[in-house]
Amino acid sequence: MFLENAQYNQNKRGWIEVVCGSMFSGKTEELIRRMKRAQFAKMKVEIFKPAVDTRYHDVKVVSHDSNEIHSTPVPSSSNILLLANEVDVVGIDEAQFFDMGLIQVCNQLAAQGVRVIVAGLDMDFRGEPFGPVPALMATAEYVTKVHAICMRCGHLANHSHRITGGDALVQLGEKDSYEPLCRECFNRAVANEPAIHPIK
Repeated sequence: MFLENAQYNQNKRGWIEVVCGSMFSGKTEELIRRMKRAQFAKMKVEIFKPAVDTRYHDVKVVSHDSNEIHSTPVPSSSNILLLANEVDVVGIDEAQFFDMGLIQVCNQLAAQGVRVIVAGLDMDFRGEPFGPVPALMATAEYVTKVHAICMRCGHLANHSHRITGGDALVQLGEKDSYEPLCRECFNRAVANEPAIHPIK
């Protein structure tokens, strides 16, 4: 039996999938969907999220549409390697809040034959690359960029514009703190200009 398992592990092929986009674009929803499909296929899965993210639940990954799946909160990316033993699929939510070590962790898991699904913001509230997500996009086999709807004009949104709070890079918030905007509306918002075609 041990030899059969060892042979199976040698033949397993791992890869990295990244689901990224702005806030309210459905990243976590897509992560949960993929993880539940893996569970339905009777694969062994583990889901991790940063311990700092307690907006919806302490130990569950919860989407804006209230879909949820059990997860393990961890303080740093190195904890994922310690806890992801003998699994087929690893899910990681809110990847932008993790340290840069997450890149090596994901690549190591993939090299060990694990399917790694990562969800996170690709840009911060300033419109700049956010944490380890851009590098994961570069090394991933599959990248899915999802979009929200611009709150000011109704076009596809790819920016997370902060409407309250300070200049801290990491600031947990919801619809009272952030709004999804398209490129044009984001640039106008940063310049404090009104929207050209506001939603009526």
